[in-house]
Amino acid sequence: MKKKMYIKTWGCQMNEYDSSMITGILKKDNSYELTTYPEQADILILNTCSIREKAQEKVFHQLGRWKHIKEKNPNVIIAVGGCVATQEGKKIYKRAKYVNIIFGTQTLHRLSKMIKIASQDNKKHIIDIGFPKIEKFDYLPKPYLPKISSFVSIMEGCNKYCSFCIVPYTRGKEVSRPCDDIILEIVSLAQQGVREINLLGQNVNAYQGKKLNGTICKFAELIRLVAEIHGIDRIRFTTSHPIEFTDDIIDVYRDTPKLVSLLHLPVQSGSDRILKLMKRRYTVLEYKKIIKKLHHVRPNIQISSDFIVGFPGETQQDFQQTIQLIDDVKFDISYSFIYSPRPGTPASKLYDNVTKKEKKHRLYILQDLINKQTEYWNKKSFHTTQSVLVEGISKKNIMQLYGKTEYNRIVHFTGRPNMIGQFINLKITSGYRNSLQGTYC
Repeated sequence: MKKKMYIKTWGCQMNEYDSSMITGILKKDNSYELTTYPEQADILILNTCSIREKAQEKVFHQLGRWKHIKEKNPNVIIAVGGCVATQEGKKIYKRAKYVNIIFGTQTLHRLSKMIKIASQDNKKHIIDIGFPKIEKFDYLPKPYLPKISSFVSIMEGCNKYCSFCIVPYTRGKEVSRPCDDIILEIVSLAQQGVREINLLGQNVNAYQGKKLNGTICKFAELIRLVAEIHGIDRIRFTTSHPIEFTDDIIDVYRDTPKLVSLLHLPVQSGSDRILKLMKRRYTVLEYKKIIKKLHHVRPNIQISSDFIVGFPGETQQDFQQTIQLIDDVKFDISYSFIYSPRPGTPASKLYDNVTKKEKKHRLYILQDLINKQTEYWNKKSFHTTQSVLVEGISKKNIMQLYGKTEYNRIVHFTGRPNMIGQFINLKITSGYRNSLQGTYC
């Protein structure tokens, strides 16, 4: 009889990708199956994120709930992975001695062996949070029931060391997967019906993967290679960094129609002074030059971004410069957060002069402007015809289907089940902030 596993995932798309790898790896030996009920699980796995404030406390609150499950069934194994596990390591055991396994972002492929050891001795503490480069991808299982759209990780880690960011300390330095391994994975996905690929990494435009002939494949070339794969008709990527958004990548937008006209390019602030404190290594003018070049080769491109509000030292003038940048660029859907210090980062040592109340006020102003611009882009799509990749039955109305435009807008419409997995043209008739309505052309 198969054992049951329950996985709880917090954080970014990379964590979601890692959880799917864990699922595939544990299913590979045909001994585990997923359950949606933690009370039924033989192993409880928590895949953590440390980006937000008080991430550690959130972890211990969750573990406290799982402690009651283990008290009822001492044979249950509890495993903690992800960024908090890498960051805190054996400190987790000091507060939660009932945890069996602590594994890192680069050692999740060893989880099966750790579980076997823990099964033999439930009181044994197992910890493996090292950085064995890109080894985990050698154990990548075949995708389990891939969706119409699928993420493919092309690299891990980051070398930028922005003053506010914990990623280099929890995921290690930049390491690129071999180019041919990525292509083979995507070919396999295409054969299983995947039509859209999202290339994933902390900083994808720094990609430099080796090819079989020993040469280096850069990110622009990788996109072109993916575009040549039969069955893959739409390509996205996330996330990129402005200092390595080079002209060869911009050229791809000129000659590769399969690459969508939506780019997520985090800027974080519209103030050069704050960008310097953040150690972002570019200016607002340099960022805007990239956008200008992109609009030149792809006039219909839309840009989304990330913003940190209330960074230590941010004045009202700095904040107004950010608002001005948002107004100038006319960002699409963007993500904004109040600054929270991450332990061990340089920014955590800076004097924070902005009150919590002021940070919330600035965040409200910024998000209100972003929301208005999102509505602007939504309304601009009304009465236009959009190519939509149909992904399934609408959760809001089982009589409708839903799909996504290349601008990542969800569109609900009345259609036939055999449209799922296909690109169809829809006329956009109306919409809201988070979704659109369309009719089949």
